[in-house]
Amino acid sequence: MTETQLREQICVLAKSMFDRGLTGGSTGNISARTSDGGLLVSPTGTSFGRLDPARLSRFDAAGQLISGDQPTKEMPLHSAFYDTRSTAGAVVHLHACHSVAWSMMPGVDADNFLPPLTPYAIMKLGKVKLLPFFMPGDPAMGDAVRGLAGKRSAVMLANHGPVVAGKDIEAACNAIEELEDTARLAMMMRGYDANALSPEQVQNLVTKFDVEWD
Repeated sequence: MTETQLREQICVLAKSMFDRGLTGGSTGNISARTSDGGLLVSPTGTSFGRLDPARLSRFDAAGQLISGDQPTKEMPLHSAFYDTRSTAGAVVHLHACHSVAWSMMPGVDADNFLPPLTPYAIMKLGKVKLLPFFMPGDPAMGDAVRGLAGKRSAVMLANHGPVVAGKDIEAACNAIEELEDTARLAMMMRGYDANALSPEQVQNLVTKFDVEWD
C-alpha cells in the first residue's frame, strides 16, 4: 500500500466510525505505520468525521514530526504500543459510549475487562486490561501501557475510552469495534443471568486461534 492509499484509508475508516457514533466531536485519535517505519497520526483537535489526508501528522522513523499538523496529545499512548509490540502496525483510540459505561460499573475485572459473551472479542482482542483514570494527555497513560510489557493488544482507560493496537489499520479498527460491541452486550445483559461462554469454551478458543491470554 502506498502512503497516499494509507492516508486515504485512515480517513475513510475514521469517518465510518464517526458516522456510526463510535466517537464524537473532536474525540479519538488514530495512527498507522508507514512503509519506511514512520507514522501517520490524526492531528490534535480534529474530528474523525472530517480528517484531511493531506494534513495528517507525519513522523519519520526516528520519531520526528516532518510534515502535517501537530499530532494528537495522546502520542505517548500510541508510542507506548509501537515501542512494546513489534507487531503493531496501527493504534486506534475512541471515546466509545458503551465501553466507557462498562468501565464505570462496580465489580468489573481489571485484568479481563470484557466478559466472555461471544467468541469474537476473545479472538480479536485477547484479554483487555482496564487501566485507572488519567487526565487526558497525561504521559502516565503511556507509562501504564509500557508497564504491560507488550502483553496486551488492547486497554481500556477508565472513564475515558478504549485503545487497541493491530497489525494494520483495518485490523485495529475491527478489533476496537468488537470491544465496543461486547461492552454494549455486557451493559444490555447486566442484571440478567446471561449464559456466557464457559471457561472450557474460552480455553478452546484461545488454543484454536492462538490468542494471547496472559
